[in-house]
Parts: sequence; C-alpha cells; structure tokens
Amino acid sequence: MSASTIPPANTPAPGGRPGPFAGPPAARLPVLAEVVRSGFTEGHHRGSVVVLGPDGGVEWSLGEVAAPVYPRSSNKPMQAAAVLHAGLELSGERLALAAASHSGEPFHLELVRTMLAEHGLTEEDLGCPPDLPLDREEADRFLAAGARPSRTAMNCSGKHTAMLAACRVNGWSGADYLDPGHPLQALVRERIEAAAGEPVAHTGTDGCGAPLMAVSLTGLARAFRSFVLAEPGTPERRVADAMRAHPEYVAGTRREDTRLMRGVPGTLAKVGAEAVQAVALPDGRALAIKIDDGGPRALGPVLARTLERMGVDSPALAEIGDSPLLGGGRRVGEIRAAF
Repeated sequence: MSASTIPPANTPAPGGRPGPFAGPPAARLPVLAEVVRSGFTEGHHRGSVVVLGPDGGVEWSLGEVAAPVYPRSSNKPMQAAAVLHAGLELSGERLALAAASHSGEPFHLELVRTMLAEHGLTEEDLGCPPDLPLDREEADRFLAAGARPSRTAMNCSGKHTAMLAACRVNGWSGADYLDPGHPLQALVRERIEAAAGEPVAHTGTDGCGAPLMAVSLTGLARAFRSFVLAEPGTPERRVADAMRAHPEYVAGTRREDTRLMRGVPGTLAKVGAEAVQAVALPDGRALAIKIDDGGPRALGPVLARTLERMGVDSPALAEIGDSPLLGGGRRVGEIRAAF
C-alpha cells in the first residue's frame, strides 16, 4: 500500500460518519519479534522498519514505511527546533530537556523548575497533565517521599516549558499554546514538514496534550538524518548536538536512548510512545521503527537487530536488545528479533 492509497483524515465511513484515520491492517505487516518462553514461541510483534543509506535513499525496509504514523515523542527534536526558530535562546542541558521524554530523576525536575523560574512561569502554567516520573524506580522514590503526581514530573514537562517560554519571547498567548492553530504549533508543523520532506498527514493530540503530527516512517528517518547533517549553528544542528552531548537529559540514566547515544558516539536517538523509534548515525544513515501493537518490550530487540544489520558494532546493542521473559522470578525466555 502506498501513501497515496491511504484514505485522508476523516474519510467518510459507510453511513456517512467520519471514518478513523488508520494505517495498514496488522495482518499485512511482517513479524519483527518473537515471544519465546521456555523454548516455545507464544506470540509475535508485527511492525515496520525503514533504513536510509548515506545518500538518504531507502536502503532496505520491512512492512509499510510510506503510510503515515504518529511518531509520538520521536517528533520532539523537531518541536525543540521550532522553539529555536521562534527566537527562544536555549543551549546545553536546557535544549536537551526541551527535546526530552525525561525519566523524572531529581536533576530533570530541578532543571524544569529552574527553566520555569527563568521565564517567569510556574508549574500551573504547564499544559501537560500531572503524572508520576516515567522511570519506575524514580516513581517509587517519588511516592515514598510523599510526593504526588505533578506537571513537572510528567516526562514532557521540559518540552512544555520551552514552548511556553517561546510564547513569552514572542508575546504570544500562553493560555492556548497547545491549540493546533496557535502560531507556535504552526511553526512546529512547518519544521516537521521541512525536516521530513513531506506534508503532515494528520494532526491529533499527544498524551501530553500537545498537537501530534503524523508523517511516514521514511519521513521520520529523513527528519533525523537532516538534523545530524545540518550546518553547525542552525537550530536543527543545535538540537542534535545538545541531545547527543546530554543524552541523560533527553531520557535518563537507565534508558535506551541514553545508552545508545553514549555507546555509539555521534548518534541521535529518540523513542516515542506506542513503540516508535528514530535514530540517525553521524554519517547520515538513519532508521525509523514502529511496532504495530505498541509493545515497548519488542522495540529494544528490533532496534538492536536493525543497527547490527547496518554494521553498527557496540557493546550497547547487547544491552538494548535484551528483553527477558521471567517465570517464577527467573529468566525463562526472551523477546527476540525475527529478521
């Protein structure tokens, strides 16, 4: 199925009602990972993968890579570039946090609070919902200390802080900064389309409340490639450089994006909810993955296998690719790549 055969958003369904915006049926997608317990294959994860070569062309792919998907938080580098294009001055850890799905570790929360104060904002100004830290260990500590879900602890709070700060710089309303028609969100759309090399196919609402803009997996990989190859000093390159220099602020000390960017220097990586992953290597090769059922347990093995097929050699891949199954508290199987 090509992108041109995907029905546009809100195509009328039988009976005249708007139909859902949907990708290809799961049955058409290849098995990317197997669920193997005690030597028995008890399940599968289907999905799609695209790999771009150094020249930006599709080197190989599996599944449907031209149909639109929601990249979820894999769109955050483009959202961070938009706030720079809007005139907000951010660098270093602050810029990395603007592109983050942070774990909610103390250093994340401290910097979010600092950034809010720097721009005359408070936690109540944030449009993201209250939440616990994304990292389970941090969530346990958070609750043990008597803390309650908060907007700063929500993993997208760095992005929301940067968006509000960009509104302050431009004199834009902050009350409706998450409206798709807001000037900032129009700029986000522009930057996504420029980086992906294709128009946004659909706009929805992400888990954090921000507009969520759909592009193809191929477009997503192109976007990441464009960031690592951008001219030094441009907003896109500044975002890529900040993320690569401070990956613990993009994710956390126990997260796969951090492990990959630390283990393979020069790599740009950003995971998204519902098992989306985009990566660009410093030589311009890039990949994007979507596990169709949204199962994050399959993403690590599929990502590690894809990078291995691309010739990446790093001890980090063994850790990223390890997704054990437990029985009685001990390892009895694994989720493993099937390609």
